[in-house]
Amino acid sequence: MSFRFRAVAAALLSLVSLATGGLAQAADLPVKAAKKAPDLPFFLVIDDRVSFSWMPKGTDPGMWSTRPDGSINGKTAKQVYSFTHFDLWAYGTNFFTISMFKSGQNDPSNPCIAPGLLSNFAAGNCAGATEIYGLFRSTLGWNELFNTKAFTAGPLHNISFEVGMDGNSENTFLAPAKRDVVAGLQFAFDLPYKGYINVAPLMYWEFSNHNAFTQCGTVFAGGTVPGTSCNSDGNVSYNPTWAVEINYYMDLGFLPPNMQFWSISGRAGWYGPKGDSNGLPALSGVGRMSTASKTELNSEPIRLTFDASKAVWGDKYSHFVDLWVAYRYWQNKFGLDHNAAPGVCTVAATGQSTNSCTESTVYGGVTVKF
Repeated sequence: MSFRFRAVAAALLSLVSLATGGLAQAADLPVKAAKKAPDLPFFLVIDDRVSFSWMPKGTDPGMWSTRPDGSINGKTAKQVYSFTHFDLWAYGTNFFTISMFKSGQNDPSNPCIAPGLLSNFAAGNCAGATEIYGLFRSTLGWNELFNTKAFTAGPLHNISFEVGMDGNSENTFLAPAKRDVVAGLQFAFDLPYKGYINVAPLMYWEFSNHNAFTQCGTVFAGGTVPGTSCNSDGNVSYNPTWAVEINYYMDLGFLPPNMQFWSISGRAGWYGPKGDSNGLPALSGVGRMSTASKTELNSEPIRLTFDASKAVWGDKYSHFVDLWVAYRYWQNKFGLDHNAAPGVCTVAATGQSTNSCTESTVYGGVTVKF
């Protein structure tokens, strides 16, 4: 029975009780007062968590240094502090997360434009960059909206409308300020052991970002013609494109009862080409020197979680404290072609990879529910 139907039924029952009570009093019959139906909460589930994790081999495109042996180091360690919120209500779900990424000095903050190099091309050291990234996703289930079970069949649990948005800000010379929206559908499937996998084909539009290197008047811009060879204020708008987002979770329920503290989860997002990476089509070339954006894969294919609070204090405290380790893989980061994008993903003079546009790292952390 849907939440909406239960609410209507409770209201009707209250009206019937009042009506019959009035008739009984009119007939001078003894009446027992009707007990008021308990109010259902607006949010059926609220889940808030904080996490700390350490990523030994993070990247930021274009941030790389040369080792003494001449090899290129495009990696930087990152500390990650995150808050996540999830809620379930009568018609769908809401998910929100905001994270702060604190990088090592191989990903320097402004005024450095590269490790050990200031924007005036003088030598200088800068602290590691700090990035704030937020993401929001909301769904409206078709079964709930239309008060039906027609969209549940076999492993298919539900179909939902999905909308969302992302935003970030980072104190590098680039000064990115990403703003995007997504909209589409989500198909929710059941997995064994009360698990799930959600698949969402979406429209993705990064309608605003910022790139100080393309700003008119700087020595880095490709010219002086706004909208053609440079951006007047550094702001960039990209073309709408397609996206597919997947996430899953499953307890390892096949383990013996005294070992059922483990679960696996993961996610993946593919985002189609969104136009020229600099927002300046006139600068887009071909082959190794191309600045055309490419399909981006941002993924954490697997996270292994140990439910420490359940192991220590029992089922009542399940997932209050989680310890986890995961693998993160992000190719063509921010849509930049890891085989091209001269001066960013490759060394402009030689075409050698800077190893900064593909992120591949094992990392781990702790998550606490409150």
